[in-house]
Amino acid sequence: MSAIGLYARATPGYEDRVASAVAVLTAAAAQHPGRIVQATSLGAEDMVVTDLIARHGLGIAVATLDTGKLHAQTLALLPRIEGRYGLAVEVFQPAHEAVVHFVQTHGERAMYDSTALRKACCGLRKLEPLARMLEARSAWVTGLRREQSNSRAVVPFTDQDDAGRAKINPLADWSWNDVWHYISLQGVPYNPLHDEFMPSIGCEPCTRAIAVGEDFRAGRWWWEDETMKECGLHVSEGAPSAAPVSTLEQRA
Repeated sequence: MSAIGLYARATPGYEDRVASAVAVLTAAAAQHPGRIVQATSLGAEDMVVTDLIARHGLGIAVATLDTGKLHAQTLALLPRIEGRYGLAVEVFQPAHEAVVHFVQTHGERAMYDSTALRKACCGLRKLEPLARMLEARSAWVTGLRREQSNSRAVVPFTDQDDAGRAKINPLADWSWNDVWHYISLQGVPYNPLHDEFMPSIGCEPCTRAIAVGEDFRAGRWWWEDETMKECGLHVSEGAPSAAPVSTLEQRA
């Protein structure tokens, strides 16, 4: 069964949540003209945000991180976005020399050896390129939702990151059903790996399919403790633990 068939459901208040997301994005674009970017992971939530930006003609740039370890299916969304929406997606990659040095020192499978090495890999492949993406921006847009994990359960629509930039989370109150209902209604392109029971998709070595009853982020860094399942992109000092709150069984 496709992800749309499995998850897409009309739920009470859906239209209000869509209108709220548009209002949040519109206000952010007006407050940060020319200095706001959507940092898209190309996951289902982020594809919805990109569609909202394009559909409503908002002045928000769209950018992504190519870590060098993404699935081919993920990267294939880039030309689809450009073809569908006429948006040129900015692509930020890690520093080549840093990646070569890391792999030569620790090996291609270092992420499996320790949490410290996995986080170091995330640091050079994600955090450093993200810093370059954001350095000329005063605001960025994410696809974070409160339902995703306990650490995200209090995500506000507008926040500040550790550098003082505005961090905009227009889908904060959306459910997984809302995301897929929107994708279904608007024909939003999405990663076909979602149809293979991968609700949360990151780098290829760090993502697997999940089973019924597992939480949605169980397929990310599955060999680590549940409280460690963040790469650092959305973690602030003092953040609560990342224990799961949603499962495939609960949301199907």
